Amino acid sequence: MHPTKQEIKFEDEKIIYAFVQAAVKHALAQFSIAPSLDFTLNAEIQNLEAVHKPFTSENKDSAASSELYRGFTQKNQAHFIDKNKSELKDWQHFFKKSELQEVPQGEDAAKFEFEQPTVNTLGLPENSQFIQMHNTYIIASMQNGFVLVHQQLAHERILYERYSIAAHGKQMPAQKSLFPVTLELAPADAVLLKDLLPELAAIGFIVEPFGNNTFVIQGTPADVLQGNEKHSVELLIEQYKHFSSDIKFSKREKLVRCMSRQHAIKAGQALTIKEMQSLVEELFACTTPNITISGAPTYLEFKEDYLDRMFGK
Repeated sequence: MHPTKQEIKFEDEKIIYAFVQAAVKHALAQFSIAPSLDFTLNAEIQNLEAVHKPFTSENKDSAASSELYRGFTQKNQAHFIDKNKSELKDWQHFFKKSELQEVPQGEDAAKFEFEQPTVNTLGLPENSQFIQMHNTYIIASMQNGFVLVHQQLAHERILYERYSIAAHGKQMPAQKSLFPVTLELAPADAVLLKDLLPELAAIGFIVEPFGNNTFVIQGTPADVLQGNEKHSVELLIEQYKHFSSDIKFSKREKLVRCMSRQHAIKAGQALTIKEMQSLVEELFACTTPNITISGAPTYLEFKEDYLDRMFGK
């Protein structure tokens, strides 16, 4: 392909799209970024001409004789550029950002330089300011702009990483209940809870069988309010059931995901300046701060130069 070529044309674009889509889905599923993906190939793809069209010897000879084929099959040739071709001179300048960048108009303007930030590009200055909007979003000033954080999704990411460390490493400490709570469940739920007791202990729940379908809650994680122990366990069981048919997650992973969603602060909850600051700082300290376990963004970044261009500056 020509090094300055910005567009290429495929003989059958649909089959290329199908293969790329399948590859992306496979890559995402490996890291549980987009769970419950359907890998079934679209039936319409099977009927495309490119799938059934025979690859003749003429096609093979034509492809093998092309410069593109040789560039990717011969050793150390994939990056080779023929310097004798005048149209390839100074091709490196194509990759240099122009100092006079044209500002797009219309619909393209809304997408211009508005992309999900990478993990290492953000940092809170010491004098960073925080504003809560609609008791759901946190605006945090940065050195070169600001970020808009969704408080519930951000807290889900924080709790998920915290519980994951506890579940797969050092056990999370539990706060003992002054007055242990008795919990009676339906027979099916009792069987499920008994099976989950070791995993629950890893994330801070101390629950002991008490005969028949009854259990005693002796302790809970620190973020479970006193007096809310029974409801917390019952809700955890109900949420866990929704994962029961998902075989790609272990029991412990399912519990961690349920816990992070259950105990995250909710949209509509008012926060103090200190709480907002703590939430944003903990989010940026995460291994993967920019997305939730389901793939939703936890924050959006607005850079100063982007804002200037939006206002024609």
